[in-house]
Amino acid sequence: MDWLLIKRIILYFNNFVLYYVLCINFIYFLQLILSAFSLSDYIRKILYSDFKKYVASDNMILISVLVPAFNEEETIVENIKSLLSLNYPTFEIVVVNDGSKDETLNKVLKSFNLKLVNQPIRSIIKTKKVRGIYKSLDIPNLVVIDKENGGKADALNVGINVSRYPIFAAIDADSILENDSLVRVIMPFIENRKTIAVGGIVRIANGSSVKGGMIKNVGLPKNNVAMFQIVEYLRAFLTGRMGWDSMGSLLIISGAFGAFKKSNVIEVGGYTANTIGEDMELVVKLHEYMRKNKREYNIKFIPDPVCWTQAPERLKDLRSQRRRWQIGLMDSLLRHKKILFNPKYGSIGLIAAPYFWLFEMFGPVIEILGYILIPLSYIVGILNVRFFILFLAASILYGVILSIGAILLEEYTFNKYPTLRQLFKLTFYGIIENFGYRQLTVLYRIEGIIRFQRLKHSWGKFKRQNFNKKISK
Repeated sequence: MDWLLIKRIILYFNNFVLYYVLCINFIYFLQLILSAFSLSDYIRKILYSDFKKYVASDNMILISVLVPAFNEEETIVENIKSLLSLNYPTFEIVVVNDGSKDETLNKVLKSFNLKLVNQPIRSIIKTKKVRGIYKSLDIPNLVVIDKENGGKADALNVGINVSRYPIFAAIDADSILENDSLVRVIMPFIENRKTIAVGGIVRIANGSSVKGGMIKNVGLPKNNVAMFQIVEYLRAFLTGRMGWDSMGSLLIISGAFGAFKKSNVIEVGGYTANTIGEDMELVVKLHEYMRKNKREYNIKFIPDPVCWTQAPERLKDLRSQRRRWQIGLMDSLLRHKKILFNPKYGSIGLIAAPYFWLFEMFGPVIEILGYILIPLSYIVGILNVRFFILFLAASILYGVILSIGAILLEEYTFNKYPTLRQLFKLTFYGIIENFGYRQLTVLYRIEGIIRFQRLKHSWGKFKRQNFNKKISK
């Protein structure tokens, strides 16, 4: 291969990267604008609605809260206490111990005085064997299931089989819901009977104080890794998912907190086993099934049924998390590749799926190639240094604007971080994440792509801390 051909290939790639960056930044900016309008409408709606009156109503939709747990001894008791105190008329909590190797099951049984009961199970969805069901007369709405290890999706399917109510909410065992979260997440099901799934916002608990299973004081962590993730989460939920919701093309509902109409989930066979991206997989599967059968439906995101979760504070744990996310994304997209550019699936096939394929699945590869080929362009003499510096500065500035935009949306709407010190700290991390942190997460995602076949069935969890300990504060 001669130098002329190499130069031509590099030049074509550089032009491609130019248009790629312009395109993705335009999409992000469009999402930011759409999110701003949607959030403004939502805030006005909340101000003039008396949703709390439904709390005292006997006609509220009954809901089951499913909590899959695997080696969660540090957080599971506080999580259950939090759920038991939720402000909702009638609900049940179904905790599924997925063959934990630590003291998860024993801690729950002892803390809530649960006893083994003889209860038949409807095998609507095929799962691993259930070893026992535990209940207590003192807490009739708490059910604990012990089962053989089969993964998070299998644990959730067991919860669906055992649960009694028509709507279920799935949350992580390391998460805490705010008091009115169930009331808020159920409202789209009440307002529109065609709603089949609703996602709520997930926020990071690191740096906040927890007492009695509730967030008592919202704070920011001192840990740098956790701080970067607070900005990421604000951007991902308040701009990304809010933007996709406004286009009717939401493909992801976080596994940390989402609610579903059980009958529709059963129709599609429940959560897909042997996948670590069970949250996205279920949502894409619902889209595909409903559109294929020409049935009207809604899948919604609402920004204030808050779920607080722990973020990884060590780079080792962040690496495991981002690698797992990338593998889960790839698995879902490859399983449903027939949706891509298929007009039968409307905006899902023509807008959402192409975006996730090009910018989310292949994005890390394109970005890392850019880091390699741009210096090579300079070596072979085809790089206009002045143009490159201006382009790089504009790209970084655009990323900073998007992060700050998400932070300002948070301050304008829910104001969870009200002090100027918190606002300045968030803004600072929104700026410096472009210089090292973002590139590091790209490398972790590249590793996920490389190790896809080997790791696509692994939970890949990281060690949690007890909520009663002050996390990074």
